[in-house]
Parts: sequence; C-alpha cells; structure tokens
Amino acid sequence: MRQLDPALKDQLRIRAAYHGRSMEAEARAILKQVLMAKRPATGAELVATIRRRFPPLGGVELELPQREPGREPPRFE
Repeated sequence: MRQLDPALKDQLRIRAAYHGRSMEAEARAILKQVLMAKRPATGAELVATIRRRFPPLGGVELELPQREPGREPPRFE
C-alpha cells in the first residue's frame, strides 16, 4: 500500500482486521463493492444513466435527409 495517506492506511488496516483479511484483500473487496454497485444491470439502465449524465450539455437535433424511393430489384430472366 505505497503512497497511501497514513491515516487512510490505518483505517484500512483496522477494517481488514475486522473482516479477517489482508490489507490488499480488503482494498480489493472495497473496490469491487464500489465499482460493481454503480454498474448498470441492463441496457435500459445504461441508457437512463447516460441521459442523466448528459442533459446539462444540451441536446443535439440533427436534420435527417429526405428518404428516396428504393431502386427497382434486379430481374433474373
């Protein structure tokens, strides 16, 4: 646990001892808990998360070109 604030390191050591783990295992458990909790479970949740994050930036309205009729299918005679 290099370059970690000494007070934070002490708290991690205490929490690891409480859970019966090494400090490294405790740090991994904390990271997994935090990162997995914020992960959207479904595609709909992901879309909702993205929409909540970007409304402050404003929407983008794109002009769609007029659709043209499709071409005639080839004839195999």
